[in-house]
Amino acid sequence: MKQKLLPAEGEGGVIFPPTYADIGYNIDTLSDGTRVAMIDSVGSQANRLEPIFKAAPDGQAKNPLSDLVPQIVIVLQPDKKNEKSNGEKRSIFDLAHRSADAVVQASPTLSTDMARAFEALRRTGDAGPICTLAPTSLVFGVWDSRGGTGEKRPRLVRSIIRAWDVEPLHAAAQFTSVWKALDDGQRGELEKEAEKQKTKLSVKGLADAPATFRKVGKNAAKNMPEYRDGSPNPERRVLGGIRVNGRIERELTVNLIALRGIRGKDAAETAKIQKYLLGLSLVAATTEIDLFLREGCLLRYAAEDRWEVVPRRGDPTPVNLASIESHTLIQNYAIDATSPFKAQWPKQFEHNFDLKKARELLAKKTDDESVEE
Repeated sequence: MKQKLLPAEGEGGVIFPPTYADIGYNIDTLSDGTRVAMIDSVGSQANRLEPIFKAAPDGQAKNPLSDLVPQIVIVLQPDKKNEKSNGEKRSIFDLAHRSADAVVQASPTLSTDMARAFEALRRTGDAGPICTLAPTSLVFGVWDSRGGTGEKRPRLVRSIIRAWDVEPLHAAAQFTSVWKALDDGQRGELEKEAEKQKTKLSVKGLADAPATFRKVGKNAAKNMPEYRDGSPNPERRVLGGIRVNGRIERELTVNLIALRGIRGKDAAETAKIQKYLLGLSLVAATTEIDLFLREGCLLRYAAEDRWEVVPRRGDPTPVNLASIESHTLIQNYAIDATSPFKAQWPKQFEHNFDLKKARELLAKKTDDESVEE
C-alpha cells in the first residue's frame, strides 16, 4: 500500500521529523542531490500500529479490535495504600519490544509461559503457544535478544513514512529571566552558590539563555563546532523542521512469504495460525491510524490508499482494500480466525512486575541490544 500524506497546514507546510542523538534529523542525499527525510521509522510505525488492539480504558467505548487478541497487562507499581486504585499499569501493546520486552521477563507469572513459547518457536517452529499469549509479536516482529532463545521473527506488517525533496530549516530562541531585575547583592549571592554547586544559573532558569545551537555528545562536538570559518555552523544550529517540496508517502507491506514461514505443530494447526495472523495483519494494515506523529508533525491523508498484490513474477495487480465493504470483510475474516484461539487464551491477564527479577536481568549477558527490533 502507498498513502499520500500532507501536512495539516497544506502543501509546503513545515513539519518536524524525529531527532536522533548527534545527527539531528535523519536526512539522506541521493546522487541527484535530492534530500529524503525519515518522518516515521519502521519501528516507530509498529509501535503506533500495535496499540489499535488494546482494550479501551474504563469508562470509554469498547474497542472491538480488543476482542481479537489476549489483553495482557503488567502492573508496574501496585497501589498498596488504596485497594480501589489500579496502580501504574502497562498493556503489552505499549511495550516497545512486545513479548520480548524486559518488563515481561521481569514479571514471573508471565515470563515462564513466554519463555516456553519462544522455546517452542526455536526448537520445533511451533508458533501456537505464542499465538495464545502475544500474537501481535509475530505480526509486528519480535526478537528474544534478552531471553534465553535468541529467537527472531520478521515483521508481517512493515510500514514507514518518508518525505522527498526536503529543505531543512533552523530555529533560535531567547529565554529572558529576571536576572536584570535583581540587585547586585542578589546576583552576587546566586553566582557564588552556582559556582559552589558547579551548575549554571541559566540551567536553573535564573539567568538569560539563548538557544541557537543544539547540544551534541563530546565526540560529535569535536567534529561539529558551533562556528566554522567565522560563521554559525548549520550542522549545530537548533533544528526548525523541514519544508517538503516533494511528496510525503507512507509505504506499507504485508509480507505473505514471511507468513507462510510460520508453522504450527501440524498441518491443521498451521492453517489456523496462518489464517489468524493474516486476519490480524490485514486489520492492522487497513486501520486508519492518527497521524499526529509528534509536536510540529500533524499529517493527514491526502488521497485514496493504493493497494497492489505483488506476485513473485510479473506486474503488480491493483486491489481494493480501502472500501467499507473490504474493511467489513477483513474484520469478519479476523473474527472468524480468532475463534479457535480464544479458548486457549491465558486465564490470568494481569501480572506483577518484580524488581528482584529486573535486577537479575542487569547481570545477565544478552545479544547486541543496539540493533533495532
